[in-house]
Amino acid sequence: MPTGLKSASSTVAIGFAVTETAANTFTQGSVDLNLDPLNNEVFVVQAINLDVTRPDGQAGADSSSTAALTTTSQSAAAAVPGLDNSNTLAFIRSSITAAGFADSGIGFTNQSMETPASGLEYIGIIATNDFFIQVEGFQNTGVKTVSGKLYGYRARADASVYAALVQSEVLSA
Repeated sequence: MPTGLKSASSTVAIGFAVTETAANTFTQGSVDLNLDPLNNEVFVVQAINLDVTRPDGQAGADSSSTAALTTTSQSAAAAVPGLDNSNTLAFIRSSITAAGFADSGIGFTNQSMETPASGLEYIGIIATNDFFIQVEGFQNTGVKTVSGKLYGYRARADASVYAALVQSEVLSA
């Protein structure tokens, strides 16, 4: 258990899915955790599993499907955030490299680990009420979807810890 937190539930799994509004368009969805801010409630993330629709293979054209789960809302002007963003808890990219090929190319998948290493107590703490899921395709003919599960538990934080977690999350948005 992280210092300054007291567990308030057993592990819960929260499922979600977001579909692009149009092909190759950054789309974001949110999931409300229904946290109780009056009791300094936070959500301790233990694991995340993301599954993104495969990209469309087209002869001579690279394509990809990218998705992420973040603790704060991301700007539509930006692309799906990578792991270099401090608010990104999970990331996945499935791509097909076909530029210069006469066929549909070769597929690749890049992702953050779906389950943390056994030495980690948690992979993140969500202090505000929502988490956000982004999806965006590149050079696809159809819309792409990301679905997944977030695993974790509710916890109550000491007042000073809660204030620091909320401030850190909000200011890093």
